[in-house]
Formats: sequence, structure tokens, C-alpha cells
Amino acid sequence: MDYVIIVVVLALIQYLVFGILVGRARGKYNVPAPAMSGDPVFERYMRVQQNTAEQLIMFLPAIFLASHLWNPLYAAGLGVVYLVGRLLYLRSYVSDPKSRGAGFALTFIPSVIMLIASLIAAIGNVIGG
Repeated sequence: MDYVIIVVVLALIQYLVFGILVGRARGKYNVPAPAMSGDPVFERYMRVQQNTAEQLIMFLPAIFLASHLWNPLYAAGLGVVYLVGRLLYLRSYVSDPKSRGAGFALTFIPSVIMLIASLIAAIGNVIGG
């Protein structure tokens, strides 16, 4: 379970860093608060941070459920894939939003795998015991 907790903390730190990058982009591209649009590069940073928040809503319960119902090491490993996917998503989306597919897939697929594995394990628990 400690591996899962490490991955979760890293995911939250990653989200925090993405927020800091939005703040830096806000200053660099002269987009004063509360504006949410302006320079296209600022908007890309903003969208990455927002999409990461959207993904965390699924990722966090998925990794905790998978670690409890399925396998904590597999969940942590899939969590690392998620982290790498988010980093790739950031880099690709900021440079060219059309190239974000691989980063998105490496984020979305691990969460789906963990949710499906958790559901199968929970159903197995109900049926078997």
C-alpha cells in the first residue's frame, strides 16, 4: 500500500506543479486573473491543468479501489504509467494540442484498467463469499 500512497502523493504534487505552470504562463503571456483565455499557449497550460483535475476524479478512487480489491503493486505500477502519461500530455499539448493522444491514452487507460479490475474483484468477492 505504501507504493500506492507514494504514487498518489506524486500525482497530487504533479497537479500542484501544473497549477504553478499555469500561474507562470499567466504572467508570461499577460493574462491577468480572473481571465481564463488570452494567449493560446496560456490556454494550453490552463487546459492541461483542468484536464488533469478531471482525470484525478477518476484516477484517485480507481487506484485506491484497485489496491484494496485487486493488487497494490499492479495499482502502483499503473499509477506510474498515469504519471508518465500526464507528463507526456503536458509536453505534447503545450507544443501541439493535436499530438496529445498518447499522453491521454497513458492517463485514461490505467484508470479504466484499475476500475474494471476492482469491479471484477468485488463481484468475485460477492459471489465467492
